[in-house]
Amino acid sequence: MGTSMMNGIGGSGDFARQAFISFFMAPSTAKGGSISTIVPMVAHTDHPEHDVAVVVTEQGLADCRGLAPRARSKLIIDKCAHPDYKPLLKDYARRAWLGSAGRQTPHLLEEALGWHDRYVKTGSMKPAAAAPSSK
Repeated sequence: MGTSMMNGIGGSGDFARQAFISFFMAPSTAKGGSISTIVPMVAHTDHPEHDVAVVVTEQGLADCRGLAPRARSKLIIDKCAHPDYKPLLKDYARRAWLGSAGRQTPHLLEEALGWHDRYVKTGSMKPAAAAPSSK
């Protein structure tokens, strides 16, 4: 949830900034589907959006070169998000685009990191209604 070192100390930022095309690859989910790697806002970042050209998950590839933040988010959700999280991400994006004060990079700050908080409290980023049953 952004509080532990996941990789070693390295020069990945230098490589990302200097790359002709930077690719960032990850599975669309982690911890058996309880964590989405595509989220409204990250709790910690080493690589800002300006360093990310292409996002790849097993769901697909999002070429974000030349796109504004709103178009980038739509493309990443459509192409890279896991189907279990895609409706939640689309709903968040729709509400952020309509209701946030910032129009360039819209966020609902009161819930942007709520996905992380929900995981810490419940063990899943999915809301209780969207979480799979234990049957």
